[in-house]
Amino acid sequence: MIYLTYLVLGAVAGLLAGLFGVGGGLIIVSVLVITFSALGVSQEVLVHLAVGTSLATIIPTSLSSSFTHHKKQGVKWAWVKLITLGLAGGAFVGAWTASLLSGLALQAIIGVFVMLVAVQMVLKLQPKPKESEPRAGLLISAGGVIGWASTIFGIGGGTLSVPFLTWCNANMRQAVGTSAALGFPIALFGALGYLWAGWQHPALPELSSGYIYWPAFIGITVASVPFARVGARLAHFLPELLLKRLFAAMLFLVGLKLLLF
Repeated sequence: MIYLTYLVLGAVAGLLAGLFGVGGGLIIVSVLVITFSALGVSQEVLVHLAVGTSLATIIPTSLSSSFTHHKKQGVKWAWVKLITLGLAGGAFVGAWTASLLSGLALQAIIGVFVMLVAVQMVLKLQPKPKESEPRAGLLISAGGVIGWASTIFGIGGGTLSVPFLTWCNANMRQAVGTSAALGFPIALFGALGYLWAGWQHPALPELSSGYIYWPAFIGITVASVPFARVGARLAHFLPELLLKRLFAAMLFLVGLKLLLF
């Protein structure tokens, strides 16, 4: 039954990641926290394990989603290269920052963040676009901040990178596609950071490497990769407003659950 949960979770996360360029990691982390608690995983490592595992699952999902967006000319690769320069360092610092927090503190921070994302989606709070192309220094600096925050929350960065990219004058489809491409370096460097931070922690369950739990990784990845492609295709055809509102409502309830859990 628990493995079926991982498959369903992967399908939902992949679909959301491909459709919006945001959301897959938020759902994965939140559900894994609840699932790991039910399995009796120590509170000392529970949230860190959920975040690290989430980041690992985003690696193949982001590749699948970004490939589909690339075929539809939805990725600004010149921006991806510059932002990635900042992402690498930011992701490692984010993993180190998270390792300094207790499990309960990290869970509360993630819960608040998820609820804020829900409010932002409902109110459609977006920065007004710049009037000029962003400079290289700005893209690299933004990459550092996005990588740091995304690694703490266990997400592919779309929650932060999509608004930033639209502010840089990318249209919504380019912002989603470029965000999907940025998910790969965020997830890769972030997962490596959590692998290092949790290496040989005595409270980890079996079949873990650092803060990555392999049974959950395999189950989620098997379903998320094909559904990320489906979501990316749908992003170019479906109206977003109703779906975003439903997704925002779900996020708000999930965040509330994390705070009260």
